[in-house]
Amino acid sequence: PSGETSPASNLSLDNLEAMFASTRLAEPKAEDEFRVVVIGDSSVWGTQLRNGETLAGLLDAAAITLDGRSARFYNMGYPTMSLAKDLLLLDRALAYDADLVLWPLTLESMPVAAQLDSPIVQRNPNAMRALIESNGLTSVSAEDARFAGLTFFDRTIVGSRRALADLVRLQVFGVAWTGTGIDQVYPDYTPRANDLEADEDWHGHTPEAGLSADDLAFDVLAAGFRRAGGVPVLLINEPIFRADGTHSDLRYNAWYPRWAYDQYRALLAEQAAAHDRPLLDLWDAVPPAEFSDSPVHLTPAGSALMAEQVGAWLGESR
Repeated sequence: PSGETSPASNLSLDNLEAMFASTRLAEPKAEDEFRVVVIGDSSVWGTQLRNGETLAGLLDAAAITLDGRSARFYNMGYPTMSLAKDLLLLDRALAYDADLVLWPLTLESMPVAAQLDSPIVQRNPNAMRALIESNGLTSVSAEDARFAGLTFFDRTIVGSRRALADLVRLQVFGVAWTGTGIDQVYPDYTPRANDLEADEDWHGHTPEAGLSADDLAFDVLAAGFRRAGGVPVLLINEPIFRADGTHSDLRYNAWYPRWAYDQYRALLAEQAAAHDRPLLDLWDAVPPAEFSDSPVHLTPAGSALMAEQVGAWLGESR
């Protein structure tokens, strides 16, 4: 995604089959390969990072051995914050013989009301509805009005002409990407805010009422573990920027009031312990100077620090 700006040789698609077919995950798995799928948001995908600077890219270059095989790491991160979006992509990725899933996440991906805000979820209603129904999800509804409805005309060749044209463009861009190595643009950016508003509201929740497990999409998280079946999943609480400017006594950053984020961490740890789910909490593992344009986007140095922590956990898990 996010490749519509020249000179990037890329474009955003909604077609899951085409998206996965265009990745190296679709290539045959080597006999000595330990396949690791990394899902998550834009920080995983690599906003402001070159491919080799992302979590998956750094781990892949580290020549890690797991279960006596060479670990290969596949970046299936996708911009937008939603556990439902992660579940949708995880469901597809697991069809490619994964041996391990890394699932970095953060509080902003967990509000119940925001689960279907991601356009890729809305534009794949059949796949998402099947996951909702098969897992009995309560935080999202199969009848949600945000799902894109396809008419009979939309399903005809004429009605699908934009989607078909995009598939052709994807093939052409593949040649350009191979030749240039450029698949996204790295523009100048405004650094994440250090001086913050005094507001302590978080998605309509207040410190007086607090957060409960029902306010967060833990059922979607559980669905991901069920879908993974016998494939191990490591949850990673992503590093966040921690401001020290105005009103930093009330908020960690522009996204998170301190009370909300602290309660989220406690709830995440409780849920992980209750269901025996591995959790690596890296919330403060990266210094504030190593965040770029959002509370979770890392600089190359920050990404390297995160990869070092994850690599250490993998080494200990052998």
